[in-house]
Amino acid sequence: VLQNNDFLRNTVHRHEPPVTAQPIQILVENDEVVVVDKPSSLPVHPCGRFRHNTVIFILGKEHDLKELHTIHRLDRMTSGVLMFAKTVEVSKRIDEQVRERQLEKEYVCRVVGAFPEHEVVCEEPILVVSYKVGVCRVDPKGKPCKTVFQRLSYNGKTSVVRCLPRTGRTHQIRVHLQYLGHPIVNDPIYNMEAWGPGRGKGGKIDKTDEELLKALVEEHRSKQSLDILGISEEDLNSNAENNDCGNSSDCTKSVQADPAQENCPAKDTKDPESNGTAACLLDSDPNLETPEKNKELGSCENQDGQTGAKSWEEKDPLCVECKTRRR
Repeated sequence: VLQNNDFLRNTVHRHEPPVTAQPIQILVENDEVVVVDKPSSLPVHPCGRFRHNTVIFILGKEHDLKELHTIHRLDRMTSGVLMFAKTVEVSKRIDEQVRERQLEKEYVCRVVGAFPEHEVVCEEPILVVSYKVGVCRVDPKGKPCKTVFQRLSYNGKTSVVRCLPRTGRTHQIRVHLQYLGHPIVNDPIYNMEAWGPGRGKGGKIDKTDEELLKALVEEHRSKQSLDILGISEEDLNSNAENNDCGNSSDCTKSVQADPAQENCPAKDTKDPESNGTAACLLDSDPNLETPEKNKELGSCENQDGQTGAKSWEEKDPLCVECKTRRR
């Protein structure tokens, strides 16, 4: 029973998936906006398992740019120009311009095969299969979408395509390109064998959503690249324990998260410096007494077996991810 003045502490051991070390280049900065070149693999703001390894946190920590307002977002794996407002007023003004179609977004991607030379308009509706893994597909029950595509070049194997999205659905460009039979060359979700021999062309998948998710997870697990999906072995293990996967309807629960999390409001990111320690530290306190058998202070070893002179990374013998040797 808790008594007055009792002190309760819960320490969570958590890993953020690795992201590129490529710096975020600031293209423009004035009193109203900050415009940056976002590298691939970085989420825009805290979301899912990411917190420190996000554009918002890195700009706060490395460039002292705080209280930024997100105007638009780019997929974690998409690189490109990203704009933040410095004040609420500027954010509202630009939001209005976006709503009134005064601003247009343009993307360029390299896709598999010879994309048609003429302009292609795709208006297939898109449905979210899993919020947690971040997988969508074309489905009549989905939300209405429209993307305009124009081929820029073809090198005999792949095409470079300009994409003009007229709506802003999750993974819209990637899903529409997959549907057209020209998925993005290195797409870690929509250009995978899990979708079948046609890789989802024309919306033909021949699998239930549960089977598709399972196949995608297994394919990434075999390649030791689960972090690309933003999930970990620990997530999968805990889901397996909590669900009886003999029933396929139960399996969907294990991979689907709360839809509200998809929007990932960055309301707790006002002060990136407040959590300015390295991501692997997360709440470790040198003054706390911790049983040695539960805590091994190990060194970060790289692939070549070299050991850093100083390392504060905490290794937990019970943690699945601590044991993972990343590629």
